Amino acid sequence: MSIAETAVRPAVSVRRRFWEIDAVRGVVVILMVYFHTMWNLYYFGLSDADVYSAGWQLFARSIGSTFTFLLGLSLCIRRLRAPQGSAGFAEEARRGLLIFGCGMLVTLATYLFTPDAFVIFGILHLQGLAMLLAYPFVRWPPFWSLLVGLALIALGFAIDTVFVDYPWLIPLGIQEYNRGMADYYPILPWFGFALLGVAAGRLFYPAGRRGFVLPEWGELPPLRALGWLGSHSLPIYLIHQPIIIGALFALGLARL
Repeated sequence: MSIAETAVRPAVSVRRRFWEIDAVRGVVVILMVYFHTMWNLYYFGLSDADVYSAGWQLFARSIGSTFTFLLGLSLCIRRLRAPQGSAGFAEEARRGLLIFGCGMLVTLATYLFTPDAFVIFGILHLQGLAMLLAYPFVRWPPFWSLLVGLALIALGFAIDTVFVDYPWLIPLGIQEYNRGMADYYPILPWFGFALLGVAAGRLFYPAGRRGFVLPEWGELPPLRALGWLGSHSLPIYLIHQPIIIGALFALGLARL
């Protein structure tokens, strides 16, 4: 059977998950676990790899921005599939508050175990809030999501070097002097990537359907494994750090 014969056309099974989105998210999950493993090794003095160097930070930011882009894309697809008049905002608000609440648990855990670099506004805080802020853009022409998203990204990078003496603007993107954070994804610029995802959803998945032809490779074992990781990214995010750190302590490699 040729690839063309196994291609999925836009009109089929609009409720199914799209394997390509889950697979990309699965790749990003693996990269996230790798980066956090290296961060832990550096934090406990087990590696000389400076995870705060420009190259490592670019690697980390590419992971976070891809996660956030995919969040906007998935939000758009869900809402385009939903029937008119459904309780869309309430549903997304519940999702967003759940994710934000998980972010607060990360804040508490990192405050207890790494108080010199605890998470104030990390990727989960951003994504929980982004689900609420991006919601109105789903029904607007994609031009607006693209324009506002690019503007927020540009503005966020423009204020990246602005520091103040108080912490209240940290969620917005203005940092406090002499404060280190293990995970920091403020609204500016990173919410802009969620809006780019919304624009991509409107352009490439109109009405919540795949708007292009793609081979049905989702059942291939490697892609199926990646898809499983991608469809379970939140629980993996929550448990992978305790597992890694617990393993380091169990092996006697890390100490408080």
